[in-house]
Amino acid sequence: MTGIEYIQLKAFARIDGALLALVLVGCFVCYLLGMQAPLYGIGAMALAVSVPFLVGWRLKRFRDKGLDGQISFLRGLGYVVFVFFYGGLLFALAQYAYFAYLDGGYLANMLTEMMSQPENSEMLRQLGMTQQIDESLELMRQMRPIDLSLQGLTMLLMIGPLVGIPVAALLKRELKKN
Repeated sequence: MTGIEYIQLKAFARIDGALLALVLVGCFVCYLLGMQAPLYGIGAMALAVSVPFLVGWRLKRFRDKGLDGQISFLRGLGYVVFVFFYGGLLFALAQYAYFAYLDGGYLANMLTEMMSQPENSEMLRQLGMTQQIDESLELMRQMRPIDLSLQGLTMLLMIGPLVGIPVAALLKRELKKN
């Protein structure tokens, strides 16, 4: 890959990373709203499941519009990893803003409330996980907003290559050699 091709790949990936961040922010908002209204929880799951399809659609568009219909597996994988990197950075900024200025302990309180419901607390007791869940919720309360958003970024950086391998494998199209 030449320097110009690398610059082109990163430029397309930045734009598509911004689109990915919008979907992830929508997913996060639906998750938060889903704690009060379960229908939003279904929306969060639908948006989360749509992420590989969005990335695949955008990779196909990059292949067809930017590369004249050809892309190698490694370039496709690199593109997807960059999309998750740029999208993850923007999503982490949005999460930081939420946890620093809007949350006020809402997420931890809602999770605590959910775990204290009779059916959930009985299940946790039977599984022997009551102490582990209590410790996890206490740890979450002690985390700073930057820690929470960096945790989300790290997760996306690990998911990117895992999503990228099958997407790049399915969408690769190389020029046949005679």
